[in-house]
Amino acid sequence: MTTIPELEQAYLANRARLLRFLVARGAGDAAEDLLQELWLRLAAGPDPRAACEPAYMMRAADRLMIDRYRSEKQAALREKAWVEAQPGLAANGADAADSERELAARQQVVLVQQALDEMGPRAAAMFRRHRIDGLPQRVIAEEFGVSRGTVENDLRRVYARIAEIRRAIDEE
Repeated sequence: MTTIPELEQAYLANRARLLRFLVARGAGDAAEDLLQELWLRLAAGPDPRAACEPAYMMRAADRLMIDRYRSEKQAALREKAWVEAQPGLAANGADAADSERELAARQQVVLVQQALDEMGPRAAAMFRRHRIDGLPQRVIAEEFGVSRGTVENDLRRVYARIAEIRRAIDEE
């Protein structure tokens, strides 16, 4: 039976190759972080013997890049939807000074704050960490001790609720 030390030895022997592969696939500056994540996945895998094989490691690195691409694509779509849902986000100074618009914006902030309070403390905190603090979902997941999928689901719920509020305001 293959043990973790044997897996670690195989991983270290293929590390440079895996790093080049991740960089070539577009990981850029995140390649080292992804390589660490790959090690964690390999070490936690069900079959250390199979994980010792270079082909297995390369396929795992490929899957890691696919997951990263999908996550970034989802984040970009959410960001786009968020920006599109914000009227006047790129408004000029004259529009921003309009008192009626300012009053409406304050009312929207109150409604969004109430919606965040209703969503629960975790979802609200994740939303703030992502939108206000600008943290990536990976960091938020680590901070809260949950998976990235959980972060995405909570953010998706918050964005859906905010979109409902926007539709209700537009209908008034």
